[in-house]
Amino acid sequence: MCAGAPSDTDDRATRDFLAARPQLFGIAYRVLGSSAEAEDVVQDAWLRWQNTDRTTVREPAAFLTAVATRLAINVAQSARVRRESYVGPWLPEPVDTSHDPQLGAERAEAVEMAVLLLLERLNPVERAAYVLREAFDYPYSRIADILETSDANGRQLVSRARRHLAAERKESVSPTAHRRLLEVFLSAARTGDMAVLEDVLTADVVSYADGGGIRGASKIPVVGRAHVSRYLAAFAPRFWPQADVRWVEANGQPAVLVESGGEEVALLCLDVSSQGIERIMWVMNPAKLAPYVASLTAA
Repeated sequence: MCAGAPSDTDDRATRDFLAARPQLFGIAYRVLGSSAEAEDVVQDAWLRWQNTDRTTVREPAAFLTAVATRLAINVAQSARVRRESYVGPWLPEPVDTSHDPQLGAERAEAVEMAVLLLLERLNPVERAAYVLREAFDYPYSRIADILETSDANGRQLVSRARRHLAAERKESVSPTAHRRLLEVFLSAARTGDMAVLEDVLTADVVSYADGGGIRGASKIPVVGRAHVSRYLAAFAPRFWPQADVRWVEANGQPAVLVESGGEEVALLCLDVSSQGIERIMWVMNPAKLAPYVASLTAA
């Protein structure tokens, strides 16, 4: 019996970790905007769990959530320095939510590309507080415990994050309306139809192209209806004639995967409000595209 006890304990520890793993990844991904970095956080949490005196842990899921959240905050703090030297606009790494619709969350909040992009502008602790509250519906007392702060400060962190997102992002539309506008936009972009583009873009629309310095993507965001329309029209003859498109889902919303010469070259995502297209996001960095395409194949 003694010989079997460690194995039984290890089996229980593994089961507890695997049960919590989807949520750990969901939190880390939302805080970091990178599935690769989120996977690293989950692996680090596993190593810490193995080296923990688990006889002192009454709630494994709560313990693991706290560990993963704090690890994600630490990674986010160091990632901010790395992203300051990133070549061109930085966009979150897309994920295939059709394969994992909730990404471990009780609610599919804070997973859209545009929301992750805006969360990146918050400090990591504010980001974590918002994710725990809005995506996982944690009570403020638990958020305070995880972030090692007071209940009042936990509420302030969430409130500041909410105000930031409300100021930067208008209310989104239904998936059907989102797809319809993406279809219109795609058709106009492929033909360089300036009139249609100007009709569907908002006045302060921003186009981001994340090539990471590897592809010939614009190294600065293009801002404003007139500038974005002209940019897309000029871009059309060089890019679209050799391209094929595939409808996919990314981060809970319709998206378009662009292929050229048998290679995936871009993932097109939009942020859409009732007023039109607010943000155009082109993920072109192969390091971000490859894991996403692989997940489509695996699904």
